[in-house]
Amino acid sequence: MKMKMKMWMRKPVLIFLFITVLAPIVLYTDHKLTTFSGYEFDIQDPSTLELSVAQEEPEADARVESLTRSVVHVSDGERSRRTRQLNEEPKDTGTDEEDNIIRQVTQGENRLESVENKEHVKLKGAEHSMLASSQAETKPEAQKAGKTKSEKPNKRVLVDNRVRYLKDQLIRARVYLSLSSTRSNPQFNRELRLRMKEVLRALSDAIKDADLPKNAYDKLKAMEQTLAKGKQMQDDCTAVVKKLRAIIHSTEEQLRVHQKQALFLTHLTAKTVPKGLHCLPLRLSTEYYSLNSSAQQFPNQEKLDDPELFHYALFSDNVLATAVVVNSTVTNAKEPWKHVFHLVTDKLNYAAMRMWFLANPPGKATIQVQNIDEFTWLNASYSPVLKQLASQNMIDYYFKTHKSADSDSNPKFRNPKYLSMMNHLRFYLPEIFPKLSKVVFLDDDIVVQKDLSGLWAIDLKGKVNGAVETCGENFHRFDRYLNFSYPIIAKNFDPRACGWAYGMNVFDLEEWKRQNITDVYHSWQNLNHERQLWKLGTLPPGLITFWKRVFPLEKSWHVLGLGYNPSVSQKDIERAAVIHYNGNLKPWLEIGIPKFRGYWNRFVDYDQVYMRDCNMSP
Repeated sequence: MKMKMKMWMRKPVLIFLFITVLAPIVLYTDHKLTTFSGYEFDIQDPSTLELSVAQEEPEADARVESLTRSVVHVSDGERSRRTRQLNEEPKDTGTDEEDNIIRQVTQGENRLESVENKEHVKLKGAEHSMLASSQAETKPEAQKAGKTKSEKPNKRVLVDNRVRYLKDQLIRARVYLSLSSTRSNPQFNRELRLRMKEVLRALSDAIKDADLPKNAYDKLKAMEQTLAKGKQMQDDCTAVVKKLRAIIHSTEEQLRVHQKQALFLTHLTAKTVPKGLHCLPLRLSTEYYSLNSSAQQFPNQEKLDDPELFHYALFSDNVLATAVVVNSTVTNAKEPWKHVFHLVTDKLNYAAMRMWFLANPPGKATIQVQNIDEFTWLNASYSPVLKQLASQNMIDYYFKTHKSADSDSNPKFRNPKYLSMMNHLRFYLPEIFPKLSKVVFLDDDIVVQKDLSGLWAIDLKGKVNGAVETCGENFHRFDRYLNFSYPIIAKNFDPRACGWAYGMNVFDLEEWKRQNITDVYHSWQNLNHERQLWKLGTLPPGLITFWKRVFPLEKSWHVLGLGYNPSVSQKDIERAAVIHYNGNLKPWLEIGIPKFRGYWNRFVDYDQVYMRDCNMSP
């Protein structure tokens, strides 16, 4: 019995001794494995963190950051490895390619002590890229097949990796040429300048990798080797960093200058007339004056004063733009015979405007073309703005080349189009159409996409102007247009009040007369004779004149921004009754936004004989 008890006690003691001996070994091994695993993570994690940050920054900032780090930190061997990775053929999704560009810099700071660790990190990087681009693959598959194409490419594919790298090489080369340590070495200077010429020839006008010549990779490698020599000649990286910072500062200054020049040139282009649009009215005017008097008349003139019909007012000196407005309106009208278009132009384009619609009648709709110079009631004694526009002070402001200290720096404030009385005719609608009770005003840079007859059925509830408000956009608040430093403006208006849009407006002319809107307009124009209350245009006086007299229309009636904002929603455009190309990027100009030009072009008949004579095409 005692023997059995001793045997039973011996087994737990042996087990305990066995655990006591093995425990330190197991714990020590586990500690080493954990340390190695942590070492792995510490290498990979900064790269991942740097990647996420770099992807959120603007492209230019990321490139400058990459350039700075590559010059200061990256070793020669690591740079050669990155060059080989960069110039491999694109194999994966945009995620992999973007990871390669950024990781070439961010992983350069984590210097590994052995070739095995370098290869390990490379595999981990491939695994990370694959997981980011395709969650369907497992880690072992990603390590084994790092070159497999992603099944779900969700991110933008970069096609200018090599182009950008070559440009960065040029920047680094210029830095080395400016440093004293390399300037004193004529042989290196000659070699570096030769490499720069080769890279410049390879780049030429290339904007993506496909534009590069076949030998571009060889030029890249040769330049990289020369830059590596330059790096070896640098004793102090601080000088390189200082030079790069100076380059960044200089580049930012140049960017500001170029942006200002681009703004000026955009405004200049917006004011110019393309050759075709200059030819068209000349060709039409010649044809018009060759007609006899009877052939110069429009039909259905008895409808011009019928208040039961749908009347449009359109004031323009652009024949083709006016044709698009009329054509698009009639095309989408349910009852085109009820639509009457009242066009007013200047004496230079009067014959051309009449000839266009005589040669291209708008179906069953009615057309009237008037000459603003025949409005004898519109004179300086009646209209304050006409008196101001004819003043020497105003002419000097718009046309003199000298710049005074208080002159406006913004070029849009000096656009001579604001000298045209045609822009201010919208404030004289009851005088132009004394027998009409309601008119829809249209700008010449719009396209109609739906039937507009429903506008006449809208009850404006005692308001004068039916318009789409633009509260969602900060620059359409009152304080963007009016000078609230003047007490008379600050006292009468709210700086955060919603603006509204010209371009498609319903005007109740009976209410207009009842509320003496034209007199309100005249009184404010007299107060602004020195342009202190507002600077330019017709929207600021419109905001003042129709203050608390605007009825808000549904936004789908009128969508704006196609002349300056490429981000206008496709859904909003398709739902809109009227789309408006407000801004400088008009659809008939080469600077127009290409993706929006098609909405305008579909209402232009480029096969028309006068269009062909003037070599006009989409």
